[in-house]
Amino acid sequence: MINDARRSAEEVVGRESGTISSMSMEPAASPDSAGSLAAARRRRDRVELWVGYALILVVIWTPRPWQRTFYFVAATFVVAATWLSFPGWKAMGFGIANLARSMWIVVVALLAAAVATDVAGRMHTLHSPGGLTMFFARYAGYMIFAIVQQALLQSYFLLHFLRLTRRPSSPQTAALAAAAIFSAAHLPNPILTVCTFVWGLAACLFFLRYRNLYSLSIAHAILGITLAICVPGPVIRNMRVGLGYLTYHAQWADHGPDHRNH
Repeated sequence: MINDARRSAEEVVGRESGTISSMSMEPAASPDSAGSLAAARRRRDRVELWVGYALILVVIWTPRPWQRTFYFVAATFVVAATWLSFPGWKAMGFGIANLARSMWIVVVALLAAAVATDVAGRMHTLHSPGGLTMFFARYAGYMIFAIVQQALLQSYFLLHFLRLTRRPSSPQTAALAAAAIFSAAHLPNPILTVCTFVWGLAACLFFLRYRNLYSLSIAHAILGITLAICVPGPVIRNMRVGLGYLTYHAQWADHGPDHRNH
């Protein structure tokens, strides 16, 4: 799987650097010129990576109502940076390629959810909402947010790290780096920090193998909702992170995962 991930990552990096490579083949382009273009691209990748991540941290640690403003700023920056560095929908995981082959991760997530809810039921910590209508009313927002999180992790941060770590071990290094910053964004919630590092690393390696965001998003939603209904709200602080974790009050415990602070 790791070798497949490496080959897939090298193909993506090759496609994304195709413009620079083709320019270097033109008679008028010198090696110094090609090197300058490559260096400029790497500098831009670093700026896009760390400015985007910094803005997300600002959103997480900013109180309301100012948080809404930074939401808009962060979203605008990420969208603009993605447009400027657009590697293609397929490279970003927005395609039907490998969708059927990658759906096994959804099956695994469902099995894990079944085991977790059974254990939680026996331990009397299960607190799922009554009825299908209430379930979707409570968790529909989180389902959408799961897609957003996976797009940020794989289609933005992982792809940027892949372009910045071009070595034989670069796919694994990029996956580890993306998982680390994804996990750090969930501080100071200790449960989510650990869970998101494990999931983030697994998801990045999975993405490098199958290059499909849809199956990962479905699995993310299943696992996230399972965590929310199996772990008592006061223990996981309603899945809040950042400032929301520090200002949590127990009476919010049964309101479902707060995707605005997660």
